[in-house]
Amino acid sequence: MDNAQIADRLDAFATLLELADANPYQPRAYRRAAETIRSAPVPIEQLVREGRVSRLRGIGPGIAGRLKELIETGEIAELRELESELVPGIVGLGRFLGLTTKRSVEIAKALGVRTPDEFREAVAAGRLRTVPGVGPKIELRVKDALAREHAPAPPTGLLLNAARELTNAIAHALGGEPAGDPRRWRDSCERLAVVCAAHEPEPLRQRFQALPQIVAMIDEHCGLTIEGIPIELVVAPPEQFGTALLRATGSHAYVQALEPLPAAPTESAVYAQLGLPFVPPELREAPFRGQPPELVRLQDIRGDLHCHTTWSDGRFSVEEMGRAACDRGYDYIAICDHTPAVGAVRGLTADDVRRQGEEIAAANERLAPFRILRGIECDILTDGRLDLPDDVLAELEWVQASVHGGQRMPRAEMTRRVEEALRHPAVSCLSHPKGRIIGRRPENALDLDRIYEVALEHDVALEVNGLAPRLDLSGEHVREALAAGVKIVCSTDAHSVQGLDNMALSVHTARRGGATAADIINTSPGLPAGVAG
Repeated sequence: MDNAQIADRLDAFATLLELADANPYQPRAYRRAAETIRSAPVPIEQLVREGRVSRLRGIGPGIAGRLKELIETGEIAELRELESELVPGIVGLGRFLGLTTKRSVEIAKALGVRTPDEFREAVAAGRLRTVPGVGPKIELRVKDALAREHAPAPPTGLLLNAARELTNAIAHALGGEPAGDPRRWRDSCERLAVVCAAHEPEPLRQRFQALPQIVAMIDEHCGLTIEGIPIELVVAPPEQFGTALLRATGSHAYVQALEPLPAAPTESAVYAQLGLPFVPPELREAPFRGQPPELVRLQDIRGDLHCHTTWSDGRFSVEEMGRAACDRGYDYIAICDHTPAVGAVRGLTADDVRRQGEEIAAANERLAPFRILRGIECDILTDGRLDLPDDVLAELEWVQASVHGGQRMPRAEMTRRVEEALRHPAVSCLSHPKGRIIGRRPENALDLDRIYEVALEHDVALEVNGLAPRLDLSGEHVREALAAGVKIVCSTDAHSVQGLDNMALSVHTARRGGATAADIINTSPGLPAGVAG
């Protein structure tokens, strides 16, 4: 088994553990292990057979035992048992229809069905109403949902990182290209698609249906994952692949404005035949005319200005984070652990900040010329004051001001609170300005137009936070900030070495706002503007 196959099985196990309401730590641990295995530079099967796999970070005795079982027998017994008990196809369809895992399993057992097709047949035959606890309202809701089943959109949007991981894995397995919302780097993805080139589509459809990620088929072109997420397979002749990829990438409004599209083997050829310049996928959210800007690229980033360590809620030490950033080719990294007012996690007091400074200085001696900056993610208190004394803040090289508590403050109060903080001479950047958690918490009421004015006046940058549930500023707000003349920071908010990879999400979100390298302060050689000292 190659590393990708092993990682896929661990991810499947993690998903089923979540569906089985296991201890939340377990699926997280298996997902972290899958992430480690997928990016490992050596064959994991070899390490397992040699008894050395536990040397990899995040793989303890329990997961090592599962890996040994998987390599030696070709399966994980508990995974097979969970698949039998939970009936993944039914669970996936149930989630798509808005049913909980528990309810889906109960209904499947009561009806004696094992596949989505058997479930559909039972509903059509009126047998659903015979299930205890299922009344006319639930039956009608399920029937209505089944009637809309062939419009492939998930019940709720999928976070960008998960959507890209899913579409990339399927595209890789089929030799195709990921498309839909993930290719446009949309922060919440509803349309997922993979585009393949072939003169004969049937063999690809069969391979698609047999993939471990697909537990049921909505129709011959659209599969369903166990999480209830539909993903569309588009197969086009090679000479029309570019046209199919452009259409499947979307958005619908963007593509409609270009129609009729000529048949072409590549997207570049489509644009050439239309007499238009190539438009990067991030700028295809709405109809676009004119020459697109030279968007910022991931390789333009010279350092990460928002990272956490074991001093607060991070998982790695100062030096480990620094070395990982150095290995990525960066020139610098800013350690920005929390302050006490964040509440939910340990925050650094004034004494802690100074002791951490000594650790940073020692690490810098070992890592030179790479530079670890003394920074902080300092909470903005409800009255606009910062959560550390001025003399401590003055010692730091990079200060991120952040709102964590009180996100529901009225617009005027929230805006005054943040304005006051941005006027502080030590503040370099405003972190995740709108405070949203995608799908869980809406944007706060902060008046961004006013904040842009204050930020410009006091030379404060605004962050594009790369955590998948945040992506804050959003692409739309990045566009507004740039129009106002405000500088942007692309940061990861990394709480682990692996979290440094969030930079791709941040950069592509900034690209959705039309950002160029010149708009991002951490793209120029040397330390960026705003670093104190």
